[in-house]
Amino acid sequence: MAAVLIRLSDAPSLVIAAYRMLFTFLIISPFALAKQLKQNEKIGIKNFCLSAASGLFLALHFAFWITSLEYTSVASSTIIVTTQPLFVVIGSNFIFGERVPKNALIFMLLAFLGSFILGYGDFFLGDDVIKGDLLALGGAVFFAGYILIGRHVRQELEVLPYTSIVYGMSALFLIIACYVSRLPLISYGRTEYLIFISLAFFSTVMGHTIFNWAVKYVSAVVVSTSILGEPIGATVLAAIILGESPNLWQIMGGGLIIFSLYHFIKINIKEK
Repeated sequence: MAAVLIRLSDAPSLVIAAYRMLFTFLIISPFALAKQLKQNEKIGIKNFCLSAASGLFLALHFAFWITSLEYTSVASSTIIVTTQPLFVVIGSNFIFGERVPKNALIFMLLAFLGSFILGYGDFFLGDDVIKGDLLALGGAVFFAGYILIGRHVRQELEVLPYTSIVYGMSALFLIIACYVSRLPLISYGRTEYLIFISLAFFSTVMGHTIFNWAVKYVSAVVVSTSILGEPIGATVLAAIILGESPNLWQIMGGGLIIFSLYHFIKINIKEK
């Protein structure tokens, strides 16, 4: 839902990101505070700083990815941003010593091939589209950092206290970015605020929070690769709501991604 909601908004990209995280923090924090009263001793300086770093990566992810939607299609942006498993695999290998089964790695590479097929089609659509694709790729890199830090911190912190810090710090970083960029943070219409709240509740509380819950129980690679299913739903919604029909390259690339995703997760579940 996120990409379509963002395209429906007329607010600047950084403002959309800032309000998304601010409203998410306001929704989560009361529940996190109640939980925190029972485990206050578990949050030390180290875990707080790591959670804040995760918030910074999340802020950068949204800043890059949401901006990419100004230049490229919903299908291209969401498919490219979900190439982050490549960076998660590299990071998991060095940080956690997590190995991907060789037969699963084949399907993961096929999923990336699907992304490259899509990107190849975008080369013919102009420089602005390529700029959007590169911004989406940057969003993928920062999302990988966010997932990897969460994988580590979530071994010690419950999901609500952790996400409260992450979302709060992410909102703070994005608000500062808006101030530095001299972007107005007030005087938006009712429709815009409804979009911001929808992004916060549906796409973040009901989306990212589930990712942060899952990384305690399964590898960061499996969590991040499962997100490859997002562009399929986003493309369908964009076609219905925005009239943005996918082209042949997007259909071929997206089809290969969803096929590869199914087999990748199936193999990893068996291995676990």
